[in-house]
Amino acid sequence: MPNVIAINAQASQSIIAAQATSDDMLLESIADGNRTSMHILYCRHNVRVYRFILRIVRDATTAEDLVSQVFLDVWRTAGQFQGRSQVSTWLLSIARFKALTAMRQRRFEDIDQEDVRQIADGCDTPETSLDRSDTSAILRACVQKLSPAHREIITLVYYHEKSVEEVGQIIGIPQSTVKTRMFYARKQLAELLKGCGVERFAA
Repeated sequence: MPNVIAINAQASQSIIAAQATSDDMLLESIADGNRTSMHILYCRHNVRVYRFILRIVRDATTAEDLVSQVFLDVWRTAGQFQGRSQVSTWLLSIARFKALTAMRQRRFEDIDQEDVRQIADGCDTPETSLDRSDTSAILRACVQKLSPAHREIITLVYYHEKSVEEVGQIIGIPQSTVKTRMFYARKQLAELLKGCGVERFAA
């Protein structure tokens, strides 16, 4: 019995230590076949990856399947991560590729979007500009109407708090293009909100 307790204590200590480990170190451990590290990385990022994919494919079942594929790829290719970006950025790059591939295979983009959360911006955001009681419904309707390219920029910058550089890495476009798309995305959103009778959002 003492030996069993000691083993359990060691296992618990290993899990606690892994939970405090950086994503980069977890990937190094995953590359060595450490399943505990894989589990912890999954727990840290699966919700973020799921929501990102869902906003592209707009189908919960498909999104769940793609999340599994993303982390299976992580397990297989962890050793290829070179640390040139944040791990979360790398994960979203994989997720984006999976989601767009799935969309091309399905050949349509008209599934209803769900779970649009508030857009958070330190300066001037629609979430803080609109009355709380109307925010969710109005934003959901307006974000659904954004072009795919603009919706993707809004998702990465506001929902996932990615920098211009990171967005460029994920999408594969120059930073100047990211900035241009962001400008027009906010402008388009402001016009849509204005069309709904909301004129307090500055683009």
